[in-house]
Formats: sequence, structure tokens, C-alpha cells
Amino acid sequence: MTIQPFGFDRIFRFPTSEPVDERRHDELREHVAELQARIERLHEDHVAELARARVDGFEAGLEQARGERAEAMLAATDALHASIDDVERRFDAVMDQVVAEAGAIALQAAELLAGHAITAQPARAIDEALTRALDQVARDTALSIRANPAMREDIERLVEDRRARERRSMSIVVVDDETLPLGDAHIGWAEGGLNVDAASRRAAVLAELAGVLGTAAGQEGAA
Repeated sequence: MTIQPFGFDRIFRFPTSEPVDERRHDELREHVAELQARIERLHEDHVAELARARVDGFEAGLEQARGERAEAMLAATDALHASIDDVERRFDAVMDQVVAEAGAIALQAAELLAGHAITAQPARAIDEALTRALDQVARDTALSIRANPAMREDIERLVEDRRARERRSMSIVVVDDETLPLGDAHIGWAEGGLNVDAASRRAAVLAELAGVLGTAAGQEGAA
């Protein structure tokens, strides 16, 4: 068998390529540009949407915070008003107590002063009552003064002082009455009379102070 050498072609031929379609390339470039522009718009929309969401979220949070703050302020205001009402009630109670105690102290002071006045000038109230009686009766009207026997000297002295001061004769008789307390008296004349009553004066003072002392005045009056 005879082996023959294989011979290679020395001329190579390639198939002719199709002509390039420039219009197609332009369309692709436009499409890519359009896609890129769309991507940019989507990105911008996304950024804008995020910003809008942040603003909406901030506004919602701010609105919620405002609502919570308003509720807190309302609750604090209610609590403050309640506290003020409680303070006013306590203040009124304290003031009532202070006024009552002040009235009681004033009454005690008045009683002490009255007691001191009776001790220093036991016949003073009788002298003042005698002045009122002389103003009511005609001149030279006969008067009688009934009082505790311990008061006789003081009453006779004030009658003499009055006679000397007014320079006129007075028909005044002092009558002993052991039933009358020291400092009390009854001044009488034919048409009437008046009483010098320490208990009545004290009751009148208590009546004036009743609005201040409240029930304490009633208890003092009953005592």
C-alpha cells in the first residue's frame, strides 16, 4: 500500500459577514439611554419618596407628640386646679380656725379688762347708768339705786361727786340689795327704771361675736 502525503490548501476563504445595520445600533443606544434615564428617574423618585416618608413620619411623630403633650398639659392643669381647690379649702379651714381663736382670745381679753375695770372702778358702770337715767327723767325726779351692800360707799361717793359737779340737788337714795352681784344695780324712779346687769352686757358681747365664734359663742353663753 502506497501512502500518499496529505496536502493542505494554502488559500483560506472565510464567509463574507453581513453588512452592519447602523440604524439598529442607534435604536439600541437610544433604548439604553432611555433605560438609564428611567433608572435615574426611579432613583430620584425613590430618594424623593424616602424624603417624603421621613417628613410624613416626622410630622406624624410631631403630631403625636403634640397630642401627648396636650394631654399631659390637660392632666397637669386638672391636677393643679385640684391642688389649688384643696389648698383653698385648707386655707379657708385654717382661716376659720384662726378667726374663731382670735374671737375667743378677744372675748377673754374683754372679760379680763372688764374684770380689771370692776376691780379698779366697781361703780363705774353704775355711774354711767345713772347718767343715762338722769337724761331720761325730769329735773328733781326722785331716784333709787339698789345695789350690793359692798357697793354703798362707792355709790354714795359718785352721787356726791355728781352733785358737786352739776351744782344741783338730787334726790337719790342708795338701797342695799344682797341679791345683786357686785357691780350690778337697779336704778328706779316712779315712771320706770333700768338695770345694770353684767351678765346681760356679757350676753350682748357674745351676740356681737357670735358670727366670729360660731358655736363657741353659744357654748360660752350657755355656760
